[in-house]
Parts: sequence; structure tokens; C-alpha cells
Amino acid sequence: MGSSTGKTIQATGLTALGLLLALGCGGTGATTTPGSTPASSAATAPGVAEYLTLDLATFSNYAQPTFPVHYDSQALVTDNQLPTNVVTDRGATLGRVLFHDRRLSVSDTLSCASCHQQSLGMGDSATFSAGFAPGLVTAAHAMRLHNARFYAPGTMFWDKRAPSLEFQTTQPIQSSVEMGFDAAHGGISALLTKMQSLPYYPELFKAVYGDAAITEDRMQKALAQYVRSMVSTHSRWDDGAALTYNPAVPGKGAGAPKPNFTASENRGQQLFFTGKADGGAGCIACHTAPTFALAPNSLSNGVTAGDPDIYKSPSLKGVSATGPYMHNGSLATLEAVVDHYDHGIQDGPALDPRLRGPNGLPQRLNLSAADRAALVDFMKTLQDPALATDPRFSNPFKK
Repeated sequence: MGSSTGKTIQATGLTALGLLLALGCGGTGATTTPGSTPASSAATAPGVAEYLTLDLATFSNYAQPTFPVHYDSQALVTDNQLPTNVVTDRGATLGRVLFHDRRLSVSDTLSCASCHQQSLGMGDSATFSAGFAPGLVTAAHAMRLHNARFYAPGTMFWDKRAPSLEFQTTQPIQSSVEMGFDAAHGGISALLTKMQSLPYYPELFKAVYGDAAITEDRMQKALAQYVRSMVSTHSRWDDGAALTYNPAVPGKGAGAPKPNFTASENRGQQLFFTGKADGGAGCIACHTAPTFALAPNSLSNGVTAGDPDIYKSPSLKGVSATGPYMHNGSLATLEAVVDHYDHGIQDGPALDPRLRGPNGLPQRLNLSAADRAALVDFMKTLQDPALATDPRFSNPFKK
């Protein structure tokens, strides 16, 4: 994709490579790619009408988001969307139902949305999320999902153990803590049998895939489409960038001062975008604009001393919706996060070299109190109120 000269870019949902691969394969059939079924094939769906607020004659737009001008070709090429699973309106709609359905847990009490709440930046205010049964809690803090599609490697979970978003989506369902369909409860086969008995799922899968077969692969594709649709482009930072962004003009890049910012917010942005050698905090080296997703080569951030493990982070979009922060939920506030990067980084074998000072030890920025507050003020401009209230990401269930 080339850079836009206007104010918006219509997304095709494919990187240039993905588009070539899709065209070279001649497309995919209805049994593998959600959304390939013509609209005219949607049949009467009494189960959907009874349980859901959806109308299978009309689907919301997920496939063609309108990207602002600062989401240029360099940003869109980081899309981790698979050429065999391009976002479609129908597929993402099925993903929305799956994401919000508490019946996909053994106890009928927990859904993906229970831990990834729309009003909380698709995250959770609890340090560790509640599991499907009393007393069960997760081992890691729930990761925010805004702009998950722009983490270029596509690996998921904090420890990156899932090779793709598709694979990741059904792992919590099969967790013995989260949604409970582990081997002791019959595994994914037991869930698929349960879904066949729910009147709305055969109807939905037929509307999306052309037949009523319910499989884990189809679930994974639809859920991944839905999560990749959670694109954040309406924060105050985006509003300001849309007014100022012109990469052909020096000083008009993503880090240019924003006319809709306060002095403190602009100072925080300056610190965020400026390298340490030039007096800034250098945050942009790992959290890349305009998506604020993690750079692919980032290593660990020194939350725990001596930790040999490498953790990724979510995009910073929506970061101020709720704490706590980090994979272990150890930092309660954005102020604590800034303090960590300023003077709290712990050494370890996996520490990212960008977080070391000239002496090779963990960096100590020693920013002033005003500058630390400015960084917090800047990160709050990344909150996206539109995505937090967008009905496309709300609970579609009537009962």
C-alpha cells in the first residue's frame, strides 16, 4: 500500500504480500474463509432472532475500516492478518458472538469479554482475572486487545507461545482455569457438541461458511477476525495527528506538536518520541507510532530482577482505561509505569538493550516530576472513546 495524500485510507485488510498470496491462490472456499457466502444465502434464523440482537440480512462494517492519513503504508504493512483469513463483515460478526458468549465456558458464566471488557480498553481491572469456577484465577494479567493486528510477528500471549492470533483464540476456552473445556471436561469436542445444541450457532455458521458445520478452525478464524477489527483510530492523539501529519515536511511527522494538546501533553509526546541521547525518554523505539504496537525486536522490560523470559506488550492504545499493568499486574498506575522506566528497571539476561544506559546497566532517566507527569498526560491521549462505546464490539446477546 502506498501513502495516502488525502485524509483517510480505505483498508483492504491485506498487506501487499498478503494480497499477492491471496490472488496467487485464487481465493479460498466457503468452508475455510469466513464471509465468502453471498448475502442472498442467509436463511431465516429463528435461533439468532431469539437469542441475539443481530439481523443476518444486514452486517456491520468490519472489513473496510477507514484509516486516517497517519496510518500510512509503513503502519499498515505491520498488519498480522493472514492471507487465508481476511477480515469480513460476516466472519467478524460470528466472532463477536463467540467472544461475548458465556455458554462457551463449562459453567455458562465466563466469556472472552469477561476478561477483555470493551469499556476497559478490552482489558481487565483485576490483577488476575476470575476463572470459570469460584477460587480460580489466571496466572497473568489480561492483555488489552486494541490494535492487536499491528503486532507484526503475530505471536500472541505475553510469552508469545501462540504462533498466531487464530491459534490463540481457543486456548482460553480449553484452559482448566479460564473457561474450563480442558481434557477433564471433554475438551474442544465437548464444546462443539454443546454449540450444536444451541439454536443460533448452526444458523450463524451457515450464514458465514455456507453450511452449519461447527469446527475449532472456523471458530478460530472468526474470533481472530473480530479481534483484528478492534482498530483504534479515534483517540485525541489520532485527532491531532490527522491535522498535522505530513511526512514530506520536516517536523510534521507523527511526533509533531498537536494543536489539540495541552502544553503538558505535548511535552509528554516530545519525551516519548525523542531518543535518550537527545534528552528524551526514547519510548518510541519500542512502542511504534501510529499504532503504538510493540516493535518486533523488543525484549524484556526489567519488571523482575534476573528474569530470563521475554514478554511482549499490547499496544498502548487504550492504556489509560484501567490498570494494573505488565504481565504480572505489578504496576498499579500509569505513574508507576513511568517511574519504572525512569528509575526502576531491574537487570536480567533478557533485558532489552534499549533499556540500558551507556554503562551497560539498566537505564536511569532521572526525569523531573513534571516530565514524568507529562508522559502520563500524553499516554492518556491514546484513549479511544469511540472504540470503548462502538456497538460493533458490544454484547449482542438478548439472553
